[in-house]
Amino acid sequence: MPRISFNRRQTLLGSAALGVSLAMPSLSRAQSRPLITHGVMSGDVAHDGAMIWGRADREAKMLVEWATTEDMSDARMVPALAVGTPSDFTGKLALTGLPSDQDIFYRVTMADLADGTLSEPTTGTFRTAPMGRRDISFVWSGDTAGQGWGIDEDRGGMTTYATMMGHAPDFFLHSGDTVYADGVIAPEVELADGTMWRNLVTPAKSKVAETLDEFRGQHLYNYMDANVRAFNAAVPMIAQWDDHEVTNNWYPNEVLASDDRYTVKSMQLLSARAAHAFHEMMPTRQNLAEPMRVYRKVSYGPLLDIFLIDMRTYRGDNTANTEAEGTPFLGAEQLAWLKREMVNSTATWKVIAADMPIGMMVRDGETAMENGANGDGPVLGREKDVAAVLSFIKSAQILNTVWLTADVHYTAAHHYSPDRAVFQDFDPFWEFVSGPLHAGTFGPSDYDNTFGPEVRFAKHPEPGQANLPPSDGMQFFGQVDIAADTGVMTVRLMDSADIELWSVDLDPQTV
Repeated sequence: MPRISFNRRQTLLGSAALGVSLAMPSLSRAQSRPLITHGVMSGDVAHDGAMIWGRADREAKMLVEWATTEDMSDARMVPALAVGTPSDFTGKLALTGLPSDQDIFYRVTMADLADGTLSEPTTGTFRTAPMGRRDISFVWSGDTAGQGWGIDEDRGGMTTYATMMGHAPDFFLHSGDTVYADGVIAPEVELADGTMWRNLVTPAKSKVAETLDEFRGQHLYNYMDANVRAFNAAVPMIAQWDDHEVTNNWYPNEVLASDDRYTVKSMQLLSARAAHAFHEMMPTRQNLAEPMRVYRKVSYGPLLDIFLIDMRTYRGDNTANTEAEGTPFLGAEQLAWLKREMVNSTATWKVIAADMPIGMMVRDGETAMENGANGDGPVLGREKDVAAVLSFIKSAQILNTVWLTADVHYTAAHHYSPDRAVFQDFDPFWEFVSGPLHAGTFGPSDYDNTFGPEVRFAKHPEPGQANLPPSDGMQFFGQVDIAADTGVMTVRLMDSADIELWSVDLDPQTV
């Protein structure tokens, strides 16, 4: 693992956030004091606030203080939040009224509802979004604890999180597959070199998730990793979901009739429980009218708006994806929302955070297709929604759109152009793919020519290799830097050893 230098903000977290409350102690109710069981997180940061997450080992009041100084000398307490069994003792609290473009230090303490006894506090930090121009830096990736590769503490755990933390990003965009609810973790896996991968195991990770508690346990498993907890305390998260938060390649009307792993066969029921757990265990800012909604916009000052889309919840059945009339992908309401929000955006850069790539062919079995791509040719099936977005961007003269995604378990840079495409009613754009964070590595994918993708860079296993373990080093994340003075966006594709694999500078268009 590379040597990483930490800045002043991270040094504070190294000493405080990795203290007693993050040591993953026994969760016995007989403890004399409450415990914060899985660290703290911030998320969906705005110019004046953020979401704060924590979890107790019992019914408690979640007490949150925030300050603009590391020593918390100017700490301000916000109204307490009661946590208990309905939320699996988790709490999400919205901090509001914060100063913009400011380092915020927060402290979470749990007070026993029975006798008022206080836990050891756990601290975290984040920086609020700016109102004016300043340099912005963030990282993105996806795919955590997949294909049986869990936490092997002898190998350092989920080390890509530590590498990303070394860059002190403003925030982390988790592009989906935040957990693998369908991925059983075995105690041991023998590797090709004869050594043994030894996983931490929990009851929830010993079977596919079906109950609400089992879906919750998928997230709590990842928070057992010291790298993940330290990262979560230091870097605010913007999270979306894909398929493995529920099960592989799911669609809403699916029935798991032939999958003997599941006693619950209804995808409507499984996905509802998974969505409940996702929002409960992630620091998402939820929509009051549609609490389980994943798609949303996160504004980060005049240089950047992020549009998180959901390519999973509103789709039709997985078919060959060749319906001439099209089939639902984003859904009418989300599509209208995306168009409206992009038109209203005044940010220089508009990042479309997608949970699946556009032109890479991802199959679901022998005949069905999983994402939008379906093979060379005209726009068909789910490609209709993609084409609608791309042609709208052109007709509305929306400038500087970039797509970021994960899903396919390798890293790549794609340039799309109507000059190479069958469908030509769009402006050229870039799509960048990164991942996995801590899962098996696969690839490469096939491509179709509908939107004219060109692979400018890719790193993936050699032909015949698949599901490479994290110890092979092919774990990836991306970094985006936007310069305040020029507006230039620099995109870097990185690996877990912190090696820059490829980069590009994108100049913003103004007319």
